Amino acid sequence: MKPQDGYIQYIVNPKSGASSSKRLVTQFKDYLIGKGLDVRVQFTESLSHAGELAVQGASDERCGLVAGAGGDGTLREILHGLQGTHTLFLPIPCGTENLLANELGFDLHMQTLVNTFESGCIKPLDLGMINGRCFTSIAGFGFDGSVVERISKIRTGHINHLTYFWPIWRTFWEYTFPPVTVVADGTEIFSGRGLVFAGNISHYAIGLGICKNADYGDGLLDVCIFRCHDQAHLLACAFKTALKTHLKSKNTIYLRAQSIQVSGSGEPVFCEIDGDPGPALPADIRVIPQAVRVLVPPGAKPAGIRTRLRRIIG
Repeated sequence: MKPQDGYIQYIVNPKSGASSSKRLVTQFKDYLIGKGLDVRVQFTESLSHAGELAVQGASDERCGLVAGAGGDGTLREILHGLQGTHTLFLPIPCGTENLLANELGFDLHMQTLVNTFESGCIKPLDLGMINGRCFTSIAGFGFDGSVVERISKIRTGHINHLTYFWPIWRTFWEYTFPPVTVVADGTEIFSGRGLVFAGNISHYAIGLGICKNADYGDGLLDVCIFRCHDQAHLLACAFKTALKTHLKSKNTIYLRAQSIQVSGSGEPVFCEIDGDPGPALPADIRVIPQAVRVLVPPGAKPAGIRTRLRRIIG
């Protein structure tokens, strides 16, 4: 990108990420300015405001690139604002874990951002829509939805992985495994007690490959369902997923679809999207193929365990 290509809309969530991530945001901004580029920094006031800033950039023909610094929630809203436009997007990973940035191959190194910007490697990114809301990475129903719901009630600002410990512990012992029904591309594929995931990316929290075959640009969502009746089943599912053998289990249903409907039977079933509380059931989920053009590191592949651990430690 050259100065004559337009300005850079540099959207930053000032509350997102550890101090190391914030240094990266500043360093990369200084690098862009040093190249003679017009960098217009905009600080978000809320998640919805992030989307509004993205829309402003995408609707201005003078804007050559939108860069977004924040966690999964911030990036989700920016991408929703860019959906269906030709405006390029460059994610600058911050936040507690940043599932999308990990999947796209970003780490915590300044040089990775520089290489990404300089190489101009562009990939199409699908988006998911659930009851009119956008998600970039994964929608989960059941246990993890209940964990996120519990966290949302106590959250006051930036969180880290330790924040999840007590909610996960409490939810594990209190969860009742309410039944759900799942329809994929018009065919009922499951009805019973279980956990449901609709994924646009291959790796979930701490690198678990729940939707391990997912491709964020194939125009499909991967659906992974665990038949799960009690805490013992939940532990077994988690153990098999950690060992990357869950797709061989008779208690796992795995497929790809363009549309998914998830409904309950009266008992509350919570949903999470990209680590934030999702909509109430019934849920109508659809994929928007190649919704956004994203700059990614050359030779990009999902981040390894060391990068994920560094994000966790901060």
